[in-house]
Amino acid sequence: MLEIKNLYAGYGNFSVLQDVSLCCETGKITTVIGANGCGKSTLLKSAVGMTDISSGEIILNGKSVRNMHGPLRAQKISYLAQGKNIPDITVKNLVLHGRFPYLSYPRRYRPQDYVAAEKALQKMGIENLADKYLRELSGGMRQKVYIAMALCQETEVILMDEPTTYLDIDRQFKLAETMKNLANEGRTVVAVLHDIILALKISDRIAVMENGRMVCVETPEEILEKKIIPRIFHVEIVPVLCGGELEYVYRKVDES
Repeated sequence: MLEIKNLYAGYGNFSVLQDVSLCCETGKITTVIGANGCGKSTLLKSAVGMTDISSGEIILNGKSVRNMHGPLRAQKISYLAQGKNIPDITVKNLVLHGRFPYLSYPRRYRPQDYVAAEKALQKMGIENLADKYLRELSGGMRQKVYIAMALCQETEVILMDEPTTYLDIDRQFKLAETMKNLANEGRTVVAVLHDIILALKISDRIAVMENGRMVCVETPEEILEKKIIPRIFHVEIVPVLCGGELEYVYRKVDES
């Protein structure tokens, strides 16, 4: 379980998060939604030591994450960033970077590291791209490679910042299945999403942020019942039955 308690954090003298608390349960998917600039990405970065924390605590299974040295923290929590560069490297070698927290300098990969990389490539369905260079791939395929690198890290907590970026619709569905499988394996999965409908479909709990604060953390059903989404996003989510299954559609809020 990853717990964020009364967190104040930002960058230098610029404060972004104000008294934010969030409990992310083991074996569950927690998604974070909110308007642009509300602090979603900063929240994830705080958990991996990429922001300046002025007060509050981040606790993983009863232990302070802030007191963990870098490699140990990286063995516990993996982080898929939103904006990523394109290094001159093959897919397999980039995925192997996920093993860095387990290696001392100079880094020499062990048999178990290659096994972990192969499993991650297979889980993302890109084992046939292992020898391709990252620059040769489309944005969507590169995104799958970076997700594979995070999986190769074999952490108990996986943080994903906009993981569906560049993915077409069918790959978004496949990623959603991957996230569910990770949760079923006993991982703690936390994802920042812009797609509210996807968040409603895959989440156990949805955290709604506004202006650097946590508005609420509820189940998808409770989020809809409380009419939080129209206030924050100025759209309604309407449930509809499609082929016997519950689906959701957006409807613009009448502001007249």
